[in-house]
Amino acid sequence: MRVLIVDDDALIRDGLKILMEMEDDFEVIGTAANGQEAFEMCQLNRPDLVLMDIRMPVMDGVLGTQLIKRHFQNMKVVLLTTFKDDEYIKEAVKSGAEGYILKNQSSDSIIESLRAVGKGNTVFEKEVAQALSGLLKEDKKPVSTIGLNPRELEVLALVANGYSNKEIAELLFLSEGTVRNYVTTLLEKLQFRDRTQLAIFYLKHQ
Repeated sequence: MRVLIVDDDALIRDGLKILMEMEDDFEVIGTAANGQEAFEMCQLNRPDLVLMDIRMPVMDGVLGTQLIKRHFQNMKVVLLTTFKDDEYIKEAVKSGAEGYILKNQSSDSIIESLRAVGKGNTVFEKEVAQALSGLLKEDKKPVSTIGLNPRELEVLALVANGYSNKEIAELLFLSEGTVRNYVTTLLEKLQFRDRTQLAIFYLKHQ
């Protein structure tokens, strides 16, 4: 997986680069110091995944994510930060990021989170997921009242919990193609563009 590392702290950039270069399935295609540099590098090098800090000068990680997602919808973005601020969490999720993880995790945990995102999962570190769930549960209709059938609700719940199409297929005894069709139907019915928005929707309405 081709990765771009974005952080205004050179020591953290270099540390993450060394960490990922120790893994056979990662290739660091470059580093950047802010969201604007990240977008420019994405234009030139087309990474599979961008690992990006939140608080940076010139352009922060939220605006950087929005810019990248606007131009490269299939490019995955994971926000890595020391901050657990509620507003940052909400803005990160709305920006379309596939993950939000904290820097105090072990190196192994960070690597596994990136691998999970590479496989099509969404990853929100436990503390972040709990905060997000609380932030979004504000006088909303329960998800069961929005016109989805029981199987679609099952698939939606599993997508929201970070399972890939292959894993959902195994759990529900369906073919991977059938699961892909369910996900496409959910996106069309709910008028969303990606799995991250499905996950947010489920958290908001469950």
